[in-house]
Amino acid sequence: MQNPAEFGFLRAAAAVPICHPAQVSRNVENIVALAEEAAADGVRLAVFPELSISGYTCGDLFLQKKLEDDVLRGAAALADGLPRSLVAVVGSPWRFRGMLFNAALVFSHGALAGVVPKTFLPNYKEFYEKRWFVSGAGMSGGEIEFGGRKVPFGTDLLFHAAWEREVLFGIEICEDLWVPTPPSSWQALAGAQVLMNLSASDETIGKSDYRRTHLVAAQSARCLAGLLYVSSGPGESSSDLVFGGHALIAENGAILAEQRRFQEGPTLIAADLDLDRLGADRDRTGSFADAAAASPARFRRVKVSERAPASRRFTRRIEPFPFVPAQPATLDARCEEVASIQTAGLLRRLRHLDKLRPVVGLSGGLDSTLAALVCERALAAQGFPPSRLLAVSMPGPGSSDRTRANGRALAAALGAELREISIAASLAQHLGDIGHAGAPDRTYENAQARERTQILMDLANAEAGMVVGTGDLSEIALGWSTYGGDHLSMYDVNASVPKTLVRQVVAWFARRGSEDLRKVLEDVLETPVSPELLPTPDGKIHQRTEEILGPFDLHDFYLYHFVRGGDPPRKLLFLAEQAFDGVHPEDVRRSTLRIFLTRFFANQYKRNAMPDGPKVGTVALSPRGDWRMPADVSAEAWLADLPEE
Repeated sequence: MQNPAEFGFLRAAAAVPICHPAQVSRNVENIVALAEEAAADGVRLAVFPELSISGYTCGDLFLQKKLEDDVLRGAAALADGLPRSLVAVVGSPWRFRGMLFNAALVFSHGALAGVVPKTFLPNYKEFYEKRWFVSGAGMSGGEIEFGGRKVPFGTDLLFHAAWEREVLFGIEICEDLWVPTPPSSWQALAGAQVLMNLSASDETIGKSDYRRTHLVAAQSARCLAGLLYVSSGPGESSSDLVFGGHALIAENGAILAEQRRFQEGPTLIAADLDLDRLGADRDRTGSFADAAAASPARFRRVKVSERAPASRRFTRRIEPFPFVPAQPATLDARCEEVASIQTAGLLRRLRHLDKLRPVVGLSGGLDSTLAALVCERALAAQGFPPSRLLAVSMPGPGSSDRTRANGRALAAALGAELREISIAASLAQHLGDIGHAGAPDRTYENAQARERTQILMDLANAEAGMVVGTGDLSEIALGWSTYGGDHLSMYDVNASVPKTLVRQVVAWFARRGSEDLRKVLEDVLETPVSPELLPTPDGKIHQRTEEILGPFDLHDFYLYHFVRGGDPPRKLLFLAEQAFDGVHPEDVRRSTLRIFLTRFFANQYKRNAMPDGPKVGTVALSPRGDWRMPADVSAEAWLADLPEE
């Protein structure tokens, strides 16, 4: 496997050692053992809990000179004993200018690289940290002497590692994350892609859910950052509190890894953070840059690590269906939301045009089925009967018996008015008028799409109606439509719904519909996707879109990562290998990517003239807001980035 670090992945870990309060040497041994385990796993950056050198529950022992001396010796032992390939961040009490701080020590390459004190000290309910510690608020520009060298001290520190990607990380401690403006917010605005929180958060009912969702996941989303969170665990005193060893790794709102609480032994979780994706998210979010420009915070950058050989270990799960949630309950909610957005958009347009009649070309295929379902839903929301929907079947030389039957059955199940208008005669006349021999070629196929669009537009005029488009996001990305044909409509309800999600939304309608509707929708879902533009001698489907273009699950995968993350072709292949190994062979993954890139670049001119349609997700291609690109730019540079076969 290729080196994941080359594609912007950073392997990071959150470690929970067994703690022995006030027994520094034993704690140091346990920290080193977990650090060695992390290094063996390919981890480059590891974080340990708050005050893990001494233990969080030492109480007034923090004020004992013996413990303070032991901590200094323990820090020296860590500097000498931690793996050189690992940057480790460890919680410890630390004295500076005669004051005792709750701090984070950063170790790199056999030395202490920096010390960051805690800013916000909890002194309420079960917490009374101000009894022993001083707040680090305003502590900037400081230095300490340690190991014969000057070491920066302060809350104004960010740490810089020059690995395959430039990595900047910031540190805060426990309560810092619970306040209205956490220090990590300022650190992210100053450029930190990775944030760390060393914690000693006790367990009470419901606290872990709040911690996970409202603190860790939410802060990583607000900061468009990776966030490593780790809390004290086994061994801490349980006189009044219990510590569960909660560990979390999040990236832009998503939890990548979580340690089950209340483990008896030491634990370690690791995940691969996608730094390039975080950078792309920040580039696309202009308000992030505005906030950074307005930030008053100023930081010193501390160099912690040079380039070093990286592990090829990679355990991050890459979802093969990025548009489709894996959990059934989440999927149901997603499908309902998609249908609701489509319906709301269509309703607004119908009302604007004085409640005109929706007109849909019903092919019996997947996309037109979804469009018809949305139209019926919009009519019902207005109190109109489903017969107000005009469904038009326009069979041609390539129409199969199956899709024609499904179109009829769908119209009947919905209660829509169905009109069947054959295009055979008008197609033959048109081809004759332009001197075409009638043999199947591109003109023969495109003429059918344009003939059908003409019928729909003219019927809309005659019926005071509005042509509702059916083309989905995947087909728009690939330019899989006829310019001036099915490329046109008065409003396209499927414009930002990718094919893999279209399938799921139709299945959602099937699960909640009548028996007649369910039967026809299930058959539509089982029908191969086909443009049905080539003559069929036996009434069966012979032209299959995925045999021409490649699998739609691959196309949707490439579309998501190309647009959402700005990922280059080499990384797209790497991600596809993780997601589809054993599903699609390498040659199919590669050839489909080549088709995707070629067609995506070649068909921007169609997207520049695409009709309005509701945006349903973070990936959309409307030229009015979501994707702007010159129509004549070449895919050559992107195709050249594909590795040799």
